Amino acid sequence: MLEKIVSGGQTGADIAGVDAAIFCRFPYGGWLPQGRKSEKGLVPEKYNQFQVMARGGYPKRTEQNVIESDGTVIFTFGKLSGGSLLTKKLAVKNNKPWLHIDLDMIKNPSAKIIDWLIEWDIKRLNVAGKSASKAPGIYKQVKAIMTDILQQEY
Repeated sequence: MLEKIVSGGQTGADIAGVDAAIFCRFPYGGWLPQGRKSEKGLVPEKYNQFQVMARGGYPKRTEQNVIESDGTVIFTFGKLSGGSLLTKKLAVKNNKPWLHIDLDMIKNPSAKIIDWLIEWDIKRLNVAGKSASKAPGIYKQVKAIMTDILQQEY
């Protein structure tokens, strides 16, 4: 059973997972890059459960969130690339389970994710994926999926 959502705070999939957690009054946290950076500027202070890296940018933050989670779900439209592909590589490097959800292909992502959470006994879930600029519409879909998952008793 999930206990915490972890995220890197980027626009799109990352922050959608956090906003779902906030909506559901669910614990969240994770690491932000030095300077609280996202593609839209600073991650707002209202997201006060994050920790900020003393050094390093997006790749260091991504790896720290992978390490401190039991598993990572990566949301995209299409194949893994860029930061999403890096997230997968860092999960493999650190022997952490990961699940790619291609929102163009998977018909019932909530059910697939719940099955995976149960199979791997994931308690701290890292929510990652494409940023809003690279995948318009991903925020809305990921927030809905994660809200659905957090509201279920599986």
